[in-house]
Amino acid sequence: MLVVMKNGATEAQVQAVLDEIQKMGYRGVSMPGAQRTAICIIGNQQPINDVTLLALEGVKETIPVTKSYKLVSRETHLEPSIISIGDLKIGTGEPVIMAGPCAVESEEQAMIIAMFVKRCGLKIYRGGAFKPRTSPYSFQGLGIKGLKILDKVRKETGLLIVTEATDTENLEVVEEYTDIIQIGARNMQNYSLLRLAGHASKPVLLKRGFAATIDEWLMAAEYIISEGNSRVILCERGIRTFSDDTRHTLDLAAIPAIKELSHLPIIVDPSHAAGRRDFVIPLAKGAIAAGADGLIIEVHHDPTHALSDGAQSLFPRQLEELIKDIAHLK
Repeated sequence: MLVVMKNGATEAQVQAVLDEIQKMGYRGVSMPGAQRTAICIIGNQQPINDVTLLALEGVKETIPVTKSYKLVSRETHLEPSIISIGDLKIGTGEPVIMAGPCAVESEEQAMIIAMFVKRCGLKIYRGGAFKPRTSPYSFQGLGIKGLKILDKVRKETGLLIVTEATDTENLEVVEEYTDIIQIGARNMQNYSLLRLAGHASKPVLLKRGFAATIDEWLMAAEYIISEGNSRVILCERGIRTFSDDTRHTLDLAAIPAIKELSHLPIIVDPSHAAGRRDFVIPLAKGAIAAGADGLIIEVHHDPTHALSDGAQSLFPRQLEELIKDIAHLK
């Protein structure tokens, strides 16, 4: 249920509603808006008797929320959320591109690619320090050493850093060294990790699991926001279907679906969906045309010798081409 306050409702009146919700055995989350404040009630498993709430001063009305995910729903938050990281804003309608290698392999490799990303005018550098791989024999990332390399990249280039936390044990150190915490597809339903990310001070980039429905994906985001971290960015990265032409099938229909169901910004990862370099640019352009708020792209100066996902990593000249093409789609 959503409790909508009147225009001009005081902080004391809002607090009185929150106190009453707590007495009822639930939790209230205040959601200030441009015109008035709304309070979302969470924790109820059945309809709420709103008589007491409607009798409180400053309350305009109560609205039932039909979705099981409440805090991420458009029903409780009509305006799109804009995620601010310094001067950068995600969700304004201006596509934001995050680019870099799948994995940090060395300081030299990371810095070469970072300098190129910066020359392209991009603001966010992606690179994996911890790499959960299908095979235990594949390159697993440099771990803490990789994070320190990313920190050096940030200090020397001014680029913001996004990298993945793979479990509850490394989330805290990932938060320390990065600007955006990524939770990957394999961990989308790792609820302990999601809850811990909900206490982080950094934005969270939540990738869709490759077998997850949109409702399951949004419920995963709900776990994070319900713990207090409202700065969540969704990332569509392809789902598993019967098709084997690409690694996964990029669900472009998820973009307008998310825009209808949720206020959270959504970006797209065409690299992991495609699994092959020649499909990345067409899928990226399709994502922007469909209304995505941005892209996360893998690029490598020497993809033939990349330790992770070289086949889907763009050459630098291809990233430049993509940036130019996207400028015409705005």
